[in-house]
Amino acid sequence: MNSTPPLLQVSDLTIGFGANTPVVNHVSFELHQGQTLALVGESGSGKTLTGLAIPHLLPSGAAIQSGSIRFKDQELIGLSPKAYQALRGQQISVIFQEPMTALNPLQSIGKQIAEIIELHRPLSKKAVAQEVITRLTEVGIDNAEQRLQDLPHQLSGGQRQRVMIAMAIANQPDLLIADEPTTALDAQIQGQILELISQLQQKYQLAVLLITHDLNIVRQYADQVCVMKQGHLVETACTEDLFAHPKDSYTQALIHSAPEGEPVPLPENSQPLLQVQNLDVWYPIKRGFFKRTQGYLKAITNMNFQLKAGECIGLLGASGSGKTSLGMAILKLIQSKGSIIFDGQDLNQLSSENLRQQRKHLQVVLQDPFGSLSPRMTVGDIIVEGLRVHEPQLSEQDIEAQLNQVMQEVELSVDSRFRYPHEFSGGQRQRISIARALILKPKLIILDEPTSALDKTIQKQVVALLKNLQLKHAISYLLITHDPSIAQAMCHQVIDLNQQP
Repeated sequence: MNSTPPLLQVSDLTIGFGANTPVVNHVSFELHQGQTLALVGESGSGKTLTGLAIPHLLPSGAAIQSGSIRFKDQELIGLSPKAYQALRGQQISVIFQEPMTALNPLQSIGKQIAEIIELHRPLSKKAVAQEVITRLTEVGIDNAEQRLQDLPHQLSGGQRQRVMIAMAIANQPDLLIADEPTTALDAQIQGQILELISQLQQKYQLAVLLITHDLNIVRQYADQVCVMKQGHLVETACTEDLFAHPKDSYTQALIHSAPEGEPVPLPENSQPLLQVQNLDVWYPIKRGFFKRTQGYLKAITNMNFQLKAGECIGLLGASGSGKTSLGMAILKLIQSKGSIIFDGQDLNQLSSENLRQQRKHLQVVLQDPFGSLSPRMTVGDIIVEGLRVHEPQLSEQDIEAQLNQVMQEVELSVDSRFRYPHEFSGGQRQRISIARALILKPKLIILDEPTSALDKTIQKQVVALLKNLQLKHAISYLLITHDPSIAQAMCHQVIDLNQQP
């Protein structure tokens, strides 16, 4: 047991939206300086709301109904907005889940880091600029001085998260709240970001509140673990004890929630559906006033493989390995050179009209379902949109019947077809994306990181659903992933793009 007073003490915390049932119920935990405490649970468990209550960043409509939050022996509940502003960024900092949303897309990264320094420390402009460069270098941004004017969209996902960390540590806080800091990153970049947080923790003796659904991260980086389910704290233990002797049945289920099983059996006498031959995907690098091509970024070079009907091939690789570029080239959404022979026709040689006719047989499920679903359309309209384009002769009655059937197949309530995407969980939104692809009865679905933004238990459910649909409809999958466990559960063969020349 730690004999020093806790840096953070949360007692009997209850959070709710209006008069509705509380979404966080009587949660209590302590965090000491230099320690890492993990809040673990599925989507909707209340872990993020618990973390955001500490710096007073709860979403509109949510409020603390009862309890206590003490930081450095000071009660935070009831502080004035001005007092909270003095704490945030100075003594308590937050790393958010999606840096592209948290960063201002119209401001340079240098300006955004400078802003948080200027807010809390009276430094000269020259000192602030030097401090920004120091912080960016510290978090592993190469050529920091040359990157100051870069906008967030000009950085990779891992680099954007490093910028978020630079902003969080800019004023050397005592408490760092990391809300799913690596969810959408591949395994290699995840490890780098978590190592960086760990190094900074040791350097500045930070207390880290790590909010995550990934128990592999917890096992490696947390000292203590609090497991949450539907707003309640179901188990608290030191990390070693929790993994060795989990007491609660929910904790046991979380620990054993990795996708499992074998790929579905291949149909007998299965014929080739897709043949990729000598495929190159190169992006021109244009420089100068006239934007002349100075060279090429070679995402994919001389790629060859064959996919049979009913087969699943995995494209495994880290960020930047070219796996998504390969998928987009097969869909003819980006330019490529070489042969893409689908169902006996070379897609690179087809006219626009003939290619349009093939599109109903080639569908895609994207990584971020929330970003790929129109927020202004009902779920029913989203699912049948492609059907109206490719099957204009269908009556409204036929469309309604196919909609009902496909929603049942992906295990969504038919009654929910009048709701909007924001009213669904992440796992349900991914089921909507699958239904949108499935309703056209495609021969091939390209799955671009279909589970990377989902909890482990939801990942397992989505993988099981995809396998059932593959078996039922003899669909071929091209699975783009960075997760070897998902590839092992689904794929008949795997192409490792990290080993591409």
